[in-house]
Amino acid sequence: MNADDHGGKEFRQLRESDMQAGSSRSIGAGFITARNAIARVLIRLGVTPNHVSVAGLVANCGAAVCLVIGAGHHSPAEAGVAGVSQSYWPLYAAAWLFVAGACDMVDGAMARIGNMTTPFGGVLDSTLDRLSDMALYLGMVVHFAVAGNITYVTLAGIALCNGLMISYTKARAEEYLEECGVGFWQRGERSAAIFLACFSSHVPIMLWQQAVGPFFTFLRRLGYARDAIRAKDADRDPPPVIPGRQWVNLLRPWRYPRGTIPYDLTVGFNIAFFVLLPWIHPMFYGAADPLGDWLNVIVSAPVTS
Repeated sequence: MNADDHGGKEFRQLRESDMQAGSSRSIGAGFITARNAIARVLIRLGVTPNHVSVAGLVANCGAAVCLVIGAGHHSPAEAGVAGVSQSYWPLYAAAWLFVAGACDMVDGAMARIGNMTTPFGGVLDSTLDRLSDMALYLGMVVHFAVAGNITYVTLAGIALCNGLMISYTKARAEEYLEECGVGFWQRGERSAAIFLACFSSHVPIMLWQQAVGPFFTFLRRLGYARDAIRAKDADRDPPPVIPGRQWVNLLRPWRYPRGTIPYDLTVGFNIAFFVLLPWIHPMFYGAADPLGDWLNVIVSAPVTS
């Protein structure tokens, strides 16, 4: 079986774009081959996709517990930062997230390969995905609330809202449209960001990223849904999902599908952002609380008549 047979809409979009494939195309194909092989083994063992989906939720809850304890900690392998604890709890969370990510990849493949796709299975999978996101971010919220850091409590809440609105907009739009999966920050990218942030023990800077970047994916989906629905009502072709090769579009590499070189550049930038920025400025290790400091100034300001 060709890796593209179950490569999802992203690789289909890559072929339709007629663009040169980037390194993520080869990496993705390798993951797909391994995923399908694991799916076939689990099917032979009598495991169902729903079992794997539930196991993924359990693994995400394990990661959430680790984040409650150490979301704001950084690795003992790094130099100490004033006001920031050091521990391996984020790395333990990454181990749980690795298991959860494997489950998230395999359950859908099992349903397709084993012809076990059911309407309820799709509902269950989507519901457990949302619960997993909530568990992870609520773990971060609890950690920073105990630490008294209003900034990172707020960022974690905004990041959670962004992810939920991206998924909700897609679900509502696809009641009228065939597809509304536009935007860079799909669930796979958001999950990978949390995993890599935990693996590098740089969770606080990831919260800045997830509180800002995915909001624009939400706006992109909302705008695309508006334009596509208007086009459908007017019996016109929907707006293009894949940008053309005009130079102005190349200035927005995040709009290109997975597997393309512009997509790879966007991924590289985002990884470098939360891996390297704390080394450049220690504020992004999570010790500072700029929002809390600002609110304290406002609350403690004297009232003049």
